Amino acid sequence: MGLGANLGDAAGALAAGIHVLAALPGARLAGVSRLYVTQPVGVTDQPDFRNAVAALDVPAGPDPETGALALLFALKSIERSFGRRERGRWGPRELDLDLLVFGRHALRVERPPAARSEDPAKPAVRWLQVPHPGARARLFVLAPLADLAPGLRPPGWGETVASARTRAELAEGPGAVRPIARWDRVAGAWRPG
Repeated sequence: MGLGANLGDAAGALAAGIHVLAALPGARLAGVSRLYVTQPVGVTDQPDFRNAVAALDVPAGPDPETGALALLFALKSIERSFGRRERGRWGPRELDLDLLVFGRHALRVERPPAARSEDPAKPAVRWLQVPHPGARARLFVLAPLADLAPGLRPPGWGETVASARTRAELAEGPGAVRPIARWDRVAGAWRPG
């Protein structure tokens, strides 16, 4: 799961979000990336984001589509519980949770209405696509994902997460993402470093 926020205590929101994800029925927190400060993409007149990636082992359901949709429902519910409001594409976020990969599956399944965005500027969000269609080009996703799974080659990518990160860093520059903390698994909190 990709996590991002840039309103209020963004790092605190991500830490709390990780705890809620880990408490989902049947879920096990398998890992958490470093916490990154990242420059906004698209709409640049807003605070820098805090981004991370969490790896969860979750029940697959009777088939990958059902399992991925169940997880998506949970993610949308968590976002709403954190006060997430639709503000338009690439705008500020209280908490943003994205399903980046789901095992080794490539999925394209229609989202039920309750799992769609309410933003009319986002008609493409009618479909859940996994791997996330924008992840391969977004350094704010690739940097933390590479912390957890540098050798992962998501379906359809043709390259590893580490090589995609290197490519994105060359395009966006070294200041686009900056690690600022590590997840302390025992304390369940961010620690500088």
